[in-house]
Amino acid sequence: MAKLLEGKSAVVTGGGRGIGKEICLAFARQGADVVVNDLGGATDGSGADKSPAEEVVAEIKKMGGKAVANYNNVADFDAAEKIIQTCVKNFGRIDILANVAGIARMALAQDATEKDFDDVIAVNLKGTFNCSRHAFRAMINQSFCRTGRIINFTSDAWRTPVPNQINYAASKGGVVGLTRALAAEGKLHGVACNAIAPVAGTRLIGPMTPKIADWLLKKGLVDQWLRDRFLDPGPADHIPPLVVYLASDHAANITGRIFGASQGRVAIYAEPKEAARLWKEEGSMWTPEELIEMVPEKLIKSVQ
Repeated sequence: MAKLLEGKSAVVTGGGRGIGKEICLAFARQGADVVVNDLGGATDGSGADKSPAEEVVAEIKKMGGKAVANYNNVADFDAAEKIIQTCVKNFGRIDILANVAGIARMALAQDATEKDFDDVIAVNLKGTFNCSRHAFRAMINQSFCRTGRIINFTSDAWRTPVPNQINYAASKGGVVGLTRALAAEGKLHGVACNAIAPVAGTRLIGPMTPKIADWLLKKGLVDQWLRDRFLDPGPADHIPPLVVYLASDHAANITGRIFGASQGRVAIYAEPKEAARLWKEEGSMWTPEELIEMVPEKLIKSVQ
């Protein structure tokens, strides 16, 4: 069987460990040339280490693939351009960008510092924008390649937030909005953009505590199956098959979608839409007193 990504060139940010590493290896197995980008920092974004990216490159080369390492920080706009240019200079083009790089710095709302918030947003949201912006420009300027793929990584923290994740949830919600906006523009240029919310056992988040998982189940935010997956998220290598598919020519007409992925599961989230509304005569204004009576009965109950 032909390899799904034969002749394509890809950048994977956060490619030195966890889900990012497994995506790099999967891309290479499917014939893509790969830029393995990883600053090599800790889960909170501190520090740097070249060895994770270099080890993945060595593993790809050992299997007969082509790969180069890059250590630039996605949170830096100019450095992000160098990540994309590493792909263009080494492989002649960029066809695929997987924005996997992310950090977590858990803090309750009343305890989170400005730096806690800014640092997580800088990597998870701004870093996704930085790399996407430079890749998008490179993709649409490739006259011989009008089939770019951008695959962003969000999180179920976006739709099922729990205490201690105020900065992380905000960053991942932003990635959803960014993905949909990129997809709208990408339709004009043949660039598809989708996002994936993975559930996998990685060093970034790890298994959820039973107390929080049970709270999500009680609130109706997850079903029993997904609650159990949060407690036992499964290995990271269950995520790349969906990424490979979205990066391939077979998914050319899929864009602006948000997917879920975990051990044995692939899901798609419903498109946001207005669930219920209150109307008054044209030009009339609701009063606070009216809303006190109407909102709980006519709006809130309709979506419970």
